[in-house]
Amino acid sequence: MDVTEKQHLDAVRAQLVRRYQFLDPGLVGEMVDTAYHRFDGCRIRDFVPLLVERAATRSLDVALAAGATAPATVPVAVPAEHHHML
Repeated sequence: MDVTEKQHLDAVRAQLVRRYQFLDPGLVGEMVDTAYHRFDGCRIRDFVPLLVERAATRSLDVALAAGATAPATVPVAVPAEHHHML
């Protein structure tokens, strides 16, 4: 991973942690890492951060629908657009 790809991936991770603030940040990071490693060995890397963001977002949406939550010690604030999932 070159410096630019790492910076983009860090930005994706931070953005998804903010977007899914009601989920455990460790789960968000795990989904990003899993999505990233799907592209191991790919020679063309230009779109990897974008593809990682999309794949991780889909995985996080599935986890949310399945009932994943934040750690018990963290108050859960569910955004209004996700109230239908409760």
